[in-house]
Amino acid sequence: MKTTNRSTYQTCLGLTGLFLLLFLTSCKKEKRETTTETNIMERVLTLSTEAAFPQNSILTTQKDESGFTLVENGIASNILVSESDHEGVQRIAGMFQKDLKHVSGQAPELIIGDTPGSKNLIIIGTVGQSTIIDRLAKDGKIDIEVLEGKWEQFLITPVKNPMEGVDSALVIAGSDKRGTIFGMFDLSEQMGVSPWYWWADVPVKVRKNIYVKPERYTLGEPKVKYRGIFINDEAPALSGWVTEKYGDFNKQFYEKVFELILRMKGNYLWPAMWGRSLWDDDPTTAPLADEMGVVLATSHHEPLMRSHVEWDRHGEGPWDYDKNPEKLREFWREGMERTKGQEKVVTLAMRGDGDEAMSEGTNIDLLEKIVKDQREIIKEVTGKPIKETPQVWALYKEVQEYYDKGMRVPKDVTLLLCDDNWGQVRVLPALDSEPRSGGYGMYYHFDFVGGPRSYKWLNTTQIERVWEQMNLTYSYGVDEIWLVNVGDIKPMEFPISFFLDYAWNPENFPAEKLPEYYTTWAQKQFGTEHAQEIGEIIALYTKYNSRRKPELLEPATYSLQHFNEAENMVEDYNSLVTRAKKVKGQLPSKAHDAFYQLVQYPVEACVNLNEMYVAAGKNRLYGFQNRASTNYYADKTEELFFKDTVFTNHYHDLANGKWNHMMSQTHMGHTTWSDPAYNKMPAVSYIQSGKDAHLGYVIENGISRNQWMPSGLNSQSFSTFDPINDQNYYIDVFNMGKEKLSYTITSENDWIKLSSEGGTIQYDEKVFVSIDWDKAPQGQDVGEVVITASNAEQGTKINVPIRNDLPENIKGFIENQGIVSMDAVNYQKSNETEDISWQTIPNLGRTGSAITTMPVTAAKQNPNDNGPYLEYDIYLIDPGTYNLTTYFSPTLNFQKDEGLLYAVSIDDEAPKLMNLHQDAIAADWTYPTWWNEAVKDNIMKQTVLAKDLSAGVHSIKYWAVDPGLVLQKMVLQKEGVDAKSYLGPPESLIKK
Repeated sequence: MKTTNRSTYQTCLGLTGLFLLLFLTSCKKEKRETTTETNIMERVLTLSTEAAFPQNSILTTQKDESGFTLVENGIASNILVSESDHEGVQRIAGMFQKDLKHVSGQAPELIIGDTPGSKNLIIIGTVGQSTIIDRLAKDGKIDIEVLEGKWEQFLITPVKNPMEGVDSALVIAGSDKRGTIFGMFDLSEQMGVSPWYWWADVPVKVRKNIYVKPERYTLGEPKVKYRGIFINDEAPALSGWVTEKYGDFNKQFYEKVFELILRMKGNYLWPAMWGRSLWDDDPTTAPLADEMGVVLATSHHEPLMRSHVEWDRHGEGPWDYDKNPEKLREFWREGMERTKGQEKVVTLAMRGDGDEAMSEGTNIDLLEKIVKDQREIIKEVTGKPIKETPQVWALYKEVQEYYDKGMRVPKDVTLLLCDDNWGQVRVLPALDSEPRSGGYGMYYHFDFVGGPRSYKWLNTTQIERVWEQMNLTYSYGVDEIWLVNVGDIKPMEFPISFFLDYAWNPENFPAEKLPEYYTTWAQKQFGTEHAQEIGEIIALYTKYNSRRKPELLEPATYSLQHFNEAENMVEDYNSLVTRAKKVKGQLPSKAHDAFYQLVQYPVEACVNLNEMYVAAGKNRLYGFQNRASTNYYADKTEELFFKDTVFTNHYHDLANGKWNHMMSQTHMGHTTWSDPAYNKMPAVSYIQSGKDAHLGYVIENGISRNQWMPSGLNSQSFSTFDPINDQNYYIDVFNMGKEKLSYTITSENDWIKLSSEGGTIQYDEKVFVSIDWDKAPQGQDVGEVVITASNAEQGTKINVPIRNDLPENIKGFIENQGIVSMDAVNYQKSNETEDISWQTIPNLGRTGSAITTMPVTAAKQNPNDNGPYLEYDIYLIDPGTYNLTTYFSPTLNFQKDEGLLYAVSIDDEAPKLMNLHQDAIAADWTYPTWWNEAVKDNIMKQTVLAKDLSAGVHSIKYWAVDPGLVLQKMVLQKEGVDAKSYLGPPESLIKK
């Protein structure tokens, strides 16, 4: 028997600061030797809490004699692991021991052997491997039937008098090695150890008393067999960090990665591959992964467990199977030899050198021969039937064309399907396709380097979008592998958590529960008190980021002329900053580093970035208008540009520099897919204003649609005000000179309300105009306001037309200035069938929520009176010719047929059938214009019909035809109305 008590761990923690100081003041650029765990700042912050556990937890603060005492008065129960169990189980038991120490404050004893040595004991073991677990089962102390023959399942159960000398035990049993490991880490997370305790400095929640309820607990088997991440595009951020902290991507670094994956119940990894090889850089890393239970594989273009960089290092001749087959087979055989006996998934086939297409055409015969020869190598090296080695063929980019044109691989090979690098799945198996023993997988992206622009800096993915696309994926039978490209790991903490949680059991996550996930995740990191608020901040900042990824932002992205769009967007972001800072001020100081990484930094950095681009946009627009504030916004752009560095530096200073380099990714000045070497400020210009003040103005929703005017010229008119919409429009008054401008604004009509009667300005200010409808005349009339500069002889008149003759009982969406904008979820009536129901996906979309049909595997519907539809009531104030435009979440034609169909109708007309992909038919996977625009804007829009409509009541119906379409909004807009904006018109007023 051997006993491990990590009492020296606390001493190591105390020396952390000293070691760090020595580390940071040592060699700056020369290659360092591999660092120790202490050098990389192995620190665990603890957060005292005696709050109750969540209702669904098996843990409680209330003692029950039938349960189990995990921690009492700060003393944790000891741990027993059979010496016969897997070395990986024993290793993870040591991590579990640390978890108990940090939660309770005192390290329990970890006993590796068969003799208990304690009356209250945590017994951990694997069925068929642990002599202790097998003996308990044989003696009838535990029932392991639920674990027999299962994949990665665990059982946690209290047991009284399990063996001689033990009064009470908590048994954590696994069906296999990972099942046991997941049982330990599941209990750790319930105790208060976040999977991100190290990777995001989330404080461990300290409790002096923890009891296990008297019940059996299991999560069952995972629904997806292999669930993991791909570390990719890892320069300059992760690579700079790893080089400073570890010297290289070595075993010490990867042990932290393996632990993170396992704590989130993942089991699969594609390691970093930009000029790196996990197997070649540090040959001790792969055996560690196998010991810990992490299944390694190589990326989509790296066959037979050889990283591509290894061909540069060790290969001979061209990477061309036509010209160099013998050397390539020899190269691949070495990859299989060195991983012999290790659990893995072997990548098959071949792409061109450097992750490019193998050739201009699709040479199916050659690729089929390559696969045949590779499988022969696998069989020879393993000495096992080929079907016993998991293999995968990744249908990435142009490789899918091989499959589309008829290439097939044996059915025991997993077909790894892929998204379009932007979160839209490209193809799914037909529901009636012949079963494959190897099944199907999905390779997804949270990070990408490629066209139309790379995106690597911050999380821009809504989990609602992940849910929608991966629910589609799972529903079509893709459940062998789920893999996601996570870039540098940080700052993708939140979506990684969701992806792996969802992969364990998609059936546990209906759409309506998605809002709860934010709160639950926040609670696990920061406790219950502020969990809902933190969850809402995360939900909103990811929503705002997903509208347009930071690398795609430009000064003209959000409209400065319509709907106050740009300024509202900045205001929305700034409100999140205010909320985040308020929450941070209420959190214990030990949680501040984690909060900054997970919440505050992405909010602050993104609002700063967006505000910078808006300032640059104002600089350009105001320069055209000769505003004195032109130069102010040039300076403001520069100020915000350099402010970005302040946020980055603060992030890098967190935890005494623990995360230095991790936010080094450039995110400004992108013009192509290739990252700029440095952040670049958007171009600005300066003007030489005249000395004397001079008045100019712009009116919102004017007949001339926001054209600017110098005072005294061409008096303008607002669009018509009405009592239903009760408009509140602004006059943007601005100065065109260096001296301050004094002005007055007046009206002779007592029914016109002004927010100000004038003032003195250096640059510009807005005066709002609205109507007092109690005083306004009936029918149609025109009033006026007059703006007069103090140094001008006469004022400028602006007409204020009103219409005060509309019916009082109007219902539905009300037209305003020629526009009716309808969020899809706010329909007035719906029709469902026995086979089809409507499903709201909360928060999905650029502005509101979205709606789709369920199930996503339903057959094509016929748009008729009995078919499923959504109906929207509208009221038009003005007649005219109106265009109807639909807004969909980007969705690809995943069944490779004629495209995804839907239908629309107005009033009682027959439904008009539409094809979302009518412009999306391409012979091969290039970057067509429609796709570039869809992924940049994160929306697919179609103008589906134009119709002459009378004033009054109308109805619009949206008909479901194909499943998989996700509708966000519809906009009815009168021809001739110029209201261009990025997000589209805000939702119209709804009268009920």
